[in-house]
Amino acid sequence: MDLIIFDLDGTLINSEAILLAAQVETFARHGLVHPGREAGLGVVGLTLDIALMRLGGLPAPDAALAETYKQVFGAMRQQAQIDSALDEPLFPGVAETLAALAETPGVKLGIATGKSRRGADYIIARHGWEGLFATVQTADDAPSKPHPGMILRALAETGAAPQRTAMVGDASFDIEMARAAGVVPVAVSWGFQPVAHLVALGARHVLDNFPELPGVLGLRATLAAGERV
Repeated sequence: MDLIIFDLDGTLINSEAILLAAQVETFARHGLVHPGREAGLGVVGLTLDIALMRLGGLPAPDAALAETYKQVFGAMRQQAQIDSALDEPLFPGVAETLAALAETPGVKLGIATGKSRRGADYIIARHGWEGLFATVQTADDAPSKPHPGMILRALAETGAAPQRTAMVGDASFDIEMARAAGVVPVAVSWGFQPVAHLVALGARHVLDNFPELPGVLGLRATLAAGERV
């Protein structure tokens, strides 16, 4: 495998609490009724304006709604420093497995996220991932998922072959994007959308825990503790 690309929300980080809280508060400020947890998580992965448009059943993206969300989310991220309920922790095994994969000869890592560049940079800095990813694609760089633009840019930047590239994600948008770009679609079972839906869309592999990833992709990665996976 030449390149492994990861989604962020619902795949590497558990951001459910803060995302839903920000959605609910944003909708309340605009006099809109939030449609609930399932719907809220179902749009995570899309670029912000499109996600809010779909969530609110609006006819077109609403710049004011998106701006309110940015302000609300920013304030909640500050609040998260003292309120653990709004934290965005890594899912189990993510840190160790990414570190192992980064040491695997010939393998490059990447990110493709619906977050802004600023949002992606925050997560990378928070977890000490500077230099870990050979390519980082965000909502600022390409059309919203499931358009294949993010993956195509990642392939161009790294020189990876599509058939030797995997996209790991928790949403339908990730699987559809992977298939459109001709790379291997890998679903995770702990994310924000039902696994059965991801399989129906063409996920080739399903991870039940993150450390399974190297083996699923036919790699031999060494964890920090010396365990081979």
